[in-house]
Amino acid sequence: MTAPQTTVPQPTPRTPPVFAISALVAVVASVLLIAFGLPAVNAGPHDLPLALVAPPPVAQQLQTRLDTARPGAFDLHVKASEDEARAAILNREVYGALLVTPQGPRVLTASAASPTAAQLIAALPALTGAPAGADAVQDIVPATASDPRQAGMISVALPLVLGGILSAVFLTRFFPSARMRVLGAAGVGLLGGFLVAAILQFWFGTLAGNYLTNSLAVALGVFAIGSFILGLEALAGFIGLGLGAAIMMLLGNPLSALSSAPELLPAGWGALGQLLPPGAFGTLLRSVAFFDGAGWGKPALTLGVWVALGLILTVIGSARRKSAAPFTEAGAARAG
Repeated sequence: MTAPQTTVPQPTPRTPPVFAISALVAVVASVLLIAFGLPAVNAGPHDLPLALVAPPPVAQQLQTRLDTARPGAFDLHVKASEDEARAAILNREVYGALLVTPQGPRVLTASAASPTAAQLIAALPALTGAPAGADAVQDIVPATASDPRQAGMISVALPLVLGGILSAVFLTRFFPSARMRVLGAAGVGLLGGFLVAAILQFWFGTLAGNYLTNSLAVALGVFAIGSFILGLEALAGFIGLGLGAAIMMLLGNPLSALSSAPELLPAGWGALGQLLPPGAFGTLLRSVAFFDGAGWGKPALTLGVWVALGLILTVIGSARRKSAAPFTEAGAARAG
């Protein structure tokens, strides 16, 4: 006669309290609002670099007027001639120039660097108190005729970040080898770079310049985001994956200044955005597409540092997992 079997009661899964879920969703929504809304609400020029060509007494008067009308808005770079001012714009040292001439004030803009900054600079002749001269506004580095507002540049930020995040998610899901993950991230960057650049340049008409160079700039941006998130995942697992995605989405995307310029974000936020991959990517792409590569070094170096950081974290995380594997297998053998 067999003994009656006793049923061991299984623990009932605990359901999170409704209040906890509601609070979590509310906090996430609030964080998203702050991340995306704060830079927009406090947007405005903060030390926007501007060249000034004027006699010394007039230059001093204009400095005073600008400081009174728009305190802290412009960082004036006094130049000796119009040629020097043009060179400063083409080298991406300034966003435009205010020229005081006997025929009246004129401004030089570069809408390819930032249509919003170009509009602000175009309004400056009114502050001089003198009638504007003929051809008062000249755009010497214009955006393309197909996309004068650079809407394509504005729209590329989110796909860039999502591309980097998704590449990390899928690569960590299907490839346990760190080497394959890194190679996969590089492949996603290259393929994504060529596709995105083709859409922006040949379909939307947003980009000018050399297609191959533009593609490599986009590829470096995607690879920087993907490799960094891969590194965090290798180091901290799912938590690292979520942390990397949050950094790029909640900080990198809204602070990229792709829709304006770093100097048009709240003080300090624009500089931070340029240290993150989306912001560095935007500056690099504008440099190679419209300014013959002027100013490309710093954003390219920034993206390279993020790539290197991701690779280092991946190596460290992979080494830790390999060193922990024998202990895990030994523990499983003893339990068996």
